[in-house]
Amino acid sequence: MNMKVATCQEQSDSKTRLISVEPYSLICDKIKRMKVIPREVRRITYSAKIRDLKKRLALNPDQQSLIVGSVLGDGYLEPNWSKTNYRLKIQHSIKQKDYVLWKHALLSEWVITEPKEQKVNHSIRFRTISHPELTEFRELFYRGNKKIIPEDVSKYLNPLALAVWFMDDGDRAAHDKTDGYHINTQSFSESENHFLLSVLREKFGIDGTVQNNNGYKRLYVVSKSKDLFRAIVAPYILPAMQYKLG
Repeated sequence: MNMKVATCQEQSDSKTRLISVEPYSLICDKIKRMKVIPREVRRITYSAKIRDLKKRLALNPDQQSLIVGSVLGDGYLEPNWSKTNYRLKIQHSIKQKDYVLWKHALLSEWVITEPKEQKVNHSIRFRTISHPELTEFRELFYRGNKKIIPEDVSKYLNPLALAVWFMDDGDRAAHDKTDGYHINTQSFSESENHFLLSVLREKFGIDGTVQNNNGYKRLYVVSKSKDLFRAIVAPYILPAMQYKLG
C-alpha cells in the first residue's frame, strides 16, 4: 500500500532530520504544486466518473501515514452505503478547524465534498470516498466495530503517523516537578497499551509508562524521553497544534 495543505505557515528550522517521511514544511510545498481533482458541489451519485476515479486512486506514503495516525487517534473507518468498502471519517472540534483543513488537503483527491461544520456539537468533519485500500486498513485495525492494535503496527508507525496520532490524542503532561506527554489511548486494552509502549521503545527509543486514568489506561511519555519525543514529531506538528507540545 502506498502516504500536504492548501494553506501553510512557515515552519521553524528543525535540527532533527528524519529520513523516511518528509517534514511539514516540505509537505506544504508539495501540496501547493499538486493538481487537485475538481470536487462536485452537488450530491454525488455512484457514476462511471466516480468508479473511474477509484480505479486511478492509490494512497501515497504521506496519506498512508495520515490514515494510520488518524485511526490510532480520532479517525473512524466506516462502511459505504452498500457495505462493500470503507471510507475514512475525520471529525474534530471546530477549534481545530485548521487541523481538519490540513487533513482534507492532504487527502484532496480522495474527498469530493468540503468539510462541514456541525453546530449541534461544535465540530467540523469530512469523509473520503470508499475504496479497497481503506478497506484493507479497516481489516487491519478493527475487529467488528472495535479498534484494535495489529501485531505489525510497527511497520506502519513512522514519525508523521506518530505526529498525527499525537495531534489527535496527545497533550503535554505537567505534574509538579516532572512533565512529559500523554497519548490518550483509553479506548485500547491494558495489554494493547503495553504493546504500543514496547513499539515506541523499540522503534523510536521513547520510554514511558502505562497510566491509570479514570478506570482506563493511557500512555505517558516520561520526562527523560520528552525531548526525544518532541524532536521526532515537531517537524510535522501544525502551527495551530503547537500548543500540544507546550
